[in-house]
Amino acid sequence: MIEQYMALAIQPTMRGAEKREDIKRNIAHISDVIDAAVWLSGIEMPVRLITIPEGALQGFTDELFDWDHQYYVDHMAIDIPGEETELLGKKAKEYNAYLIAQAKVRHPEFPGRFFNSAFLIDPKGEVILQSYKMQVFCQEHSTVPHDVWDKWIELYGYKLDSFYSVADTEIGRIGLLVCQEGDYPEPARGLAMNGAEIIYRSSAPEPAVANGWWELQNRARALDNTCYVVAPNVATYYPSQAAELSVDTFGGQSMIVNHHGEVISNHKYGSGSSYAGAIIDVESLREYRERSLFGNWMKDLRTEQFKLIYEEPLFAKNLCLDRAPLKHKDTHEIYRQHVRQLIERGIWVESTRSKK
Repeated sequence: MIEQYMALAIQPTMRGAEKREDIKRNIAHISDVIDAAVWLSGIEMPVRLITIPEGALQGFTDELFDWDHQYYVDHMAIDIPGEETELLGKKAKEYNAYLIAQAKVRHPEFPGRFFNSAFLIDPKGEVILQSYKMQVFCQEHSTVPHDVWDKWIELYGYKLDSFYSVADTEIGRIGLLVCQEGDYPEPARGLAMNGAEIIYRSSAPEPAVANGWWELQNRARALDNTCYVVAPNVATYYPSQAAELSVDTFGGQSMIVNHHGEVISNHKYGSGSSYAGAIIDVESLREYRERSLFGNWMKDLRTEQFKLIYEEPLFAKNLCLDRAPLKHKDTHEIYRQHVRQLIERGIWVESTRSKK
């Protein structure tokens, strides 16, 4: 029996880190926001889950300033476990809570590469789950498993746990998504098919928040998979350590969505540090999955008919086995090639305007 508990989607101000030491400044601020959030929301229900958004530790310095990939590996990417996860683990132990965060990290099997990783820390302060972001947008320099596909399969096999790992904890089964992974239905479905009941999804930049994509996707991922989605987002962003003024590049709207696709908490103000908090009832979710013959969609999947959609490859694999991810200009050209492929295959119709 899992008792109801409070989950927090922390919405911190973020400062762009320019060296490893700068990360501690962000963690200190995150810790202050956690303290305030637990103080206020812990009186309603015990806080058992604390979530921190993408970028909160390091900012997006490499993306904003188009840093060289190897330079970031050498000067900014962290190790898991490491000093940063130890600091966050102390907060998890302090509040007897599970804590989820994100960072750009090194990988021992892929020297010269960094990955975008989400990780789950248990109430003992130990990292018990780590995921590697599978979908990145054209401004991000991170390596993804598909970029090193052959070696990834050699190391981890070709199974759900190789890409959609889930932790079975005392507060429910937890899976991890980062930013653009939530733009697609498949990553969340992969986690759900591997047992996830609570999905962490962070963050989204403007204009995706103000135009409604963020909320629409979070609600859809929860409804599609009959699960909770806890979605922390960033508040204001100081692009560099020296910046005197911040920019609201992410728009806030940290939210928590229940398994009916209903937003049960949404902090719409994005210009200052805060949080969204809501009660998670895992037993209610489990009962609904068992008893409903309507809204728990996964029970009805006729999987053979969906395989046809993905039989022909589109995005080339192994792009980063022998070279690091490229800078913005060259990466954009790869994405434009994908657009041309869709047109050449007759899947998309070319605009007559583009021919002028």
